Amino acid sequence: MQVDQLVAAMTPQIFENLRQAVETGKWPDGQRLTDEQKESALQAVMLYQAKVSQSEEHMTVGKDGEIVQKSRAELQQEMKQKSSNQVPLARFKSDDI
Repeated sequence: MQVDQLVAAMTPQIFENLRQAVETGKWPDGQRLTDEQKESALQAVMLYQAKVSQSEEHMTVGKDGEIVQKSRAELQQEMKQKSSNQVPLARFKSDDI
């Protein structure tokens, strides 16, 4: 199977399953990945990130095929922006409940 065919056949759900398997070292059913499976799954995840999701998140593969690395300041700025866009938490006192 060619690389483009492999990536085109991957659904977002398959990508998430592979990504989670690479992160945890286990398949969704709990079985451990072999070394070959880890290597293949990691390659598939990186290809999908580069060609389909084109994420600019830290430590992903960008559309140019390079790993996206951000400085600490850039990551802090993103966190501030995300937190300012969130709905504030509701606060309760113990006697309110």
